Amino acid sequence: MKRNITRRDFLNGVAVTAGAAMMPWQLFAAGDPEKAADYYPPALTGLRGSHPGSFDAAHSLRDGTFWDAAGTPQDTGESYDLIIVGGGISGLSAAHFYRKSMGADARILILDNHDDFGGHAKRNEFRVGNAFRLGYGGTFSIESPAPYSKEARGLIEELGIDVASYPKYHDANLYRSLGLHSKIFFDRETFGADRLVVSPSSIRGGEEEYVASADREVWKQFLVDAPLATQAKSDLERLRHDSKDYFPGLSSAEKKAKLARISYAAFLKDVVKVHEDVVKLYQALPQGLFGLGIDAVSAQDAWGLDLPGFEGMKLDPTPGKGMNRDTIPNAEAEKYFFHFPDGNASIARLLVRSLNPEVLPGNSTADIIMSKANYSKLDTSASPVRIRLNSTAVRVKHSGDAATAKEVEVAYARAGKVYTAKAKNCILACWHVVIPYICEELPQEQKRALASAQKVPLLYTNVALRNWTSFQKLNTNAVYAPGCYHTRMALDLPVSIGGYECAHKPEEPIVVHMMKTPCKPGKPSREQHSLGRIELFNTTFETMERKIREQLARTLGSGGFDPARDIAAITVNRWPHGYAYEYNSLFDSFWLEGGETPCEVARKTFGRIAIANADAGAYAYTDEAINQAWRAVGDIAKS
Repeated sequence: MKRNITRRDFLNGVAVTAGAAMMPWQLFAAGDPEKAADYYPPALTGLRGSHPGSFDAAHSLRDGTFWDAAGTPQDTGESYDLIIVGGGISGLSAAHFYRKSMGADARILILDNHDDFGGHAKRNEFRVGNAFRLGYGGTFSIESPAPYSKEARGLIEELGIDVASYPKYHDANLYRSLGLHSKIFFDRETFGADRLVVSPSSIRGGEEEYVASADREVWKQFLVDAPLATQAKSDLERLRHDSKDYFPGLSSAEKKAKLARISYAAFLKDVVKVHEDVVKLYQALPQGLFGLGIDAVSAQDAWGLDLPGFEGMKLDPTPGKGMNRDTIPNAEAEKYFFHFPDGNASIARLLVRSLNPEVLPGNSTADIIMSKANYSKLDTSASPVRIRLNSTAVRVKHSGDAATAKEVEVAYARAGKVYTAKAKNCILACWHVVIPYICEELPQEQKRALASAQKVPLLYTNVALRNWTSFQKLNTNAVYAPGCYHTRMALDLPVSIGGYECAHKPEEPIVVHMMKTPCKPGKPSREQHSLGRIELFNTTFETMERKIREQLARTLGSGGFDPARDIAAITVNRWPHGYAYEYNSLFDSFWLEGGETPCEVARKTFGRIAIANADAGAYAYTDEAINQAWRAVGDIAKS
């Protein structure tokens, strides 16, 4: 654990691999980095996501210093039908819908500040010996708490994705056949001892399969092994079996209204009166959904997530006012699920293929998995749709008064210079919090609404292992770690498709996915997200890498895991601006009281400028990114 990180490690991508990710591509191909022969972002390891170089111009714009040194923008002379700011799924979908509406010859320019397309739908590739492995660096899958809309489902079908066919690609019994199931890691700093204990119940609120053992004796074993106070164990049993009504005399609706206004942590501590160890155990459970712990998630939402304590409350099954959509069950939505080995990066790649087939040749959903993108073809004059990476939009304005202007001018920073291009219309499919800085002519009320969309910060870490025998020896495939740096880790879902083969045997290389949301318990949700974002920007990759190695060693050490020997590569997908912010009944009064929401104000079309992205629906799912793209295209089509 304490060995020095050598220069060889730094350059070769063994154990710590930030070097390639931090390399400025313009050193290899000044001003046109995508044309470099070795330009291939998916294979980069180290610090990815919002990588170094992707946010500098935007932060300078935010701080009011950008134009001091930017100089006069150079006019490219380019004119388009549509310029889209943001090359994530919403931006790519907007291009798709616009072409359907205006014709395949419509000229479109997509600008993105990152060195890869897809936004949060990020593809991570690994080579471990002779094995090729994929990981998802952001958006996990085709899924949503509510059914996909007609438009979102239609796009998925147009791309050739047969969601119902997923079971034939997913080896759902692989881990169970090896006796693996979910466990909980108790750390000594939080619970007094490092101990890996079988999980007594399935864990909801995340992306991985945290499936508990079906053995009825598991609860007894858990209570024996878990390093919890005696009173905490007694309280857990009470939570499971007690049929007490904690709000007697109130109707179901009145109880839900009360639960919507207190956190689940407060409900456990002040109403049920459990030991603090119980609160610590459940604290991190909802982080995978909201980027927040139970201190900032309502008791009503906890009820919706099937957390304990509500058995005797006699709540009717209908959703209460102010419930988050993630916590409202929907049978149709639960069946609509498809996970590609690289997550929804495959959706982004299929969209790019439909927009410019030269980038990703092929003709099927399956063959997209093993296709290698040709980044030099993204931005060519021969293609009606051009995708320009490493290009940060810094100013979007109408050429004249917004009410009568015939075009929009977009200025963007690229390789140390500023350029301008014009278009008949513009769709801002970027993060809402950025828009007020790049589009100053928007009304102040709309700017305030856009700024309220605090993104949820998170780390999606992929660790390529040379084998997973330590997981097998410890009989686990997924671990919940409420007190650790990463609160969840899981072996990659076993999906084989299009010539890609997942790991079938513990002796084979595999990708372990780890997740962290940098919460600051006790503070309001938006403040937690703001402080967490600062933490992620200020934490070095070396610190993250040490945390990863230490956590894996402590969790899996008794199974023979050795981080120096078993870790082949690490990719940390840092997303200081991660999930779209979803409204919370504890902190957003309008979510309980009704009325126009901030996202409805924020997404209003202004002249020839429309706004998309999942932020526009305050809903952190791919289908919402698609829905908002469809709406934005419809808005400008009317203008």
